[in-house]
Amino acid sequence: MNNITEVVSAKFKDKYYKIDHESGLTIYVYPKPGYNSKYAIFGTHYGSVNNAFSLDGGEVKRVPDGIAHYLEHKMFECEDGDAFLKYAKTGANANAYTSFDKTCYLFNCTDKFDESLEILLDFVQRPYFTDETVAKEQGIIGQEIRMYDDSPEWCVMFNLLKNMFRSHPVQIDIAGTVESIAEITPELLYSCYNTFYNLNNMVLCVAGDLTPEDVLKTADKMLKPSENHTIENYFDGEPYEVCSHYVEQEFPVSMPLFNFGFKVKTHPVTRKEAAEVDILLGVLSASYSDLYKLLDDAKLINQSFDSEYFNGPGYNVVLFSGESRSPKEAAEKITDYIRELQKTGISREMFEIARRDAYGDALSSLNSVDNIANAMVDCHFNNADIFGTIEDIANATLEDVNERLCSLLDLDNTTLSVVLPAKE
Repeated sequence: MNNITEVVSAKFKDKYYKIDHESGLTIYVYPKPGYNSKYAIFGTHYGSVNNAFSLDGGEVKRVPDGIAHYLEHKMFECEDGDAFLKYAKTGANANAYTSFDKTCYLFNCTDKFDESLEILLDFVQRPYFTDETVAKEQGIIGQEIRMYDDSPEWCVMFNLLKNMFRSHPVQIDIAGTVESIAEITPELLYSCYNTFYNLNNMVLCVAGDLTPEDVLKTADKMLKPSENHTIENYFDGEPYEVCSHYVEQEFPVSMPLFNFGFKVKTHPVTRKEAAEVDILLGVLSASYSDLYKLLDDAKLINQSFDSEYFNGPGYNVVLFSGESRSPKEAAEKITDYIRELQKTGISREMFEIARRDAYGDALSSLNSVDNIANAMVDCHFNNADIFGTIEDIANATLEDVNERLCSLLDLDNTTLSVVLPAKE
């Protein structure tokens, strides 16, 4: 029997429903009455870093790099036709993506939601791999890998990760390499699918002018019961220190690009900590911040300057990125500013500006069905909830954000990755 829990936020005047489906799948439905657009995302807690694993305590399997992304591509090719062609008949816009820690399939539509949801739940539960189709996909994904090899934005980030991490697979391109994908077989794809595409390891999030009953009508019809299994992922020991502090590559670009990253001690990041880091990055990189103004006045950055925080099993990174006429000087000024800020602490005024900005962004995201459903996927896999995340931003304190500033950013454990204009 399905267990439905209503989660209400009187403060935000919104609610959502969590459904523990009898198949083993967790479903979230976030009603947005009056909205024309409907959005659904079906994800598994399986990404590019999960290349060594065991099932129910069995032997450890090691699979080729890029297989999670390869599997994502192959899922759309069904025995009875391409899933994209089926979506074309309903008018839905469909897509999918693989990240470091998850793979998701999604669509948005204005009508024929039931038919589109049926397509989604059907093809993701019906893998179809043959020697011929797998070999064909190797050429397609090989072209995609070469395309990313020609992308300066992609290379500047993975150059940073390769020089930051010694053994952790977060350093490996999500799509793998031409050599690694050549090792992929139908048997390996089925092994990964049967391990990670278990409904107990997945989540379905839906947002729009819908009720739980609307979603359950299709879910009850399409979901196949799954026996719960224990999945264990394995990662080689990763030292705390970065491999090297600097790496550069030449590309035909007009302005140098840079990624300046802090390798952070890995630990399970709590919802509260994530909210504090969100505010901290506003203090350090938002257009109203003192650091942004300092770099801008020195003509060391432009509007592309940004920051990011991403973490997962065995990796934890704070990243500053952008274009700069002098990336080394920009990185030095970022370092000097953070060092001084760690001594003096963030001012009350700047903290309040950043906290209100982060809170406003989080609230405004509740006006987008896409943002809602995507955030709920992240929350589910991180054992958080969307309302609680916003409340944590509202309740953050200056003292805690100052603590995060000092504990998170080790100025001796950084890597600067630069893309320079190619010489004639």
